[in-house]
Amino acid sequence: MNWVGNNLELIGELALVHLRQSLIALIAGFIVSIPLGWFAWRYRLVRSSVITITGLLYTIPSLALLILVPVVTGWYSIVSENNLIVALAVYAVAILVRAVADGLDSVDAGVRQASTAIGYGSFRRFWAVEFPLAGPVVLAGLRVTSASTIALATVGILVGIQNLGYLFTNGLQRRIIPEVFAGVIAVVVLALVIDLLLVFAGRLLMPWTRGTRTVSRISNRTLVKA
Repeated sequence: MNWVGNNLELIGELALVHLRQSLIALIAGFIVSIPLGWFAWRYRLVRSSVITITGLLYTIPSLALLILVPVVTGWYSIVSENNLIVALAVYAVAILVRAVADGLDSVDAGVRQASTAIGYGSFRRFWAVEFPLAGPVVLAGLRVTSASTIALATVGILVGIQNLGYLFTNGLQRRIIPEVFAGVIAVVVLALVIDLLLVFAGRLLMPWTRGTRTVSRISNRTLVKA
């Protein structure tokens, strides 16, 4: 473990780079997924097609995507950080579109009708009523996506993009096992931290869900006692 103690600065720098890459991709994927998820929910005839097509994006091998996209588009080089961010955003969209569509589907129709009755237009109703109420389902998808994105980002090192994946390849090449373990632990810690922040944000932005969980727990205890 001496290697870890002697290289804490390197691990910290790589972790910050890794975190930046993952967060940018996660935010970009989330932004793109909202209109796509709404479209899949709103137009039932194409819902299955939209969700299936976006879901299939996740089946593309990550290394192949990192090589093909810059070659086909010519927008950036293979070793560009943008290449990794775009690839991670694509995988995020593959998960989040279904989460957004399912979240909107979970909103009670009566609530929509009530908001329309008091004068909410479709745009205002979406942002003020439907999307907030879809929040718990969307948050669940976002938590899965964040863990997936942070883990997948390590693949970037295979095409020369620096992040925590460097500790894997360098440690294996030099047979420094503590370096590999340091990379694994750093990725897991990042994923846990982001997950906890998302949970905290969910409780802060959706305080009504806490009341629902409390009622559910009380009901369960009552049933057990009965």
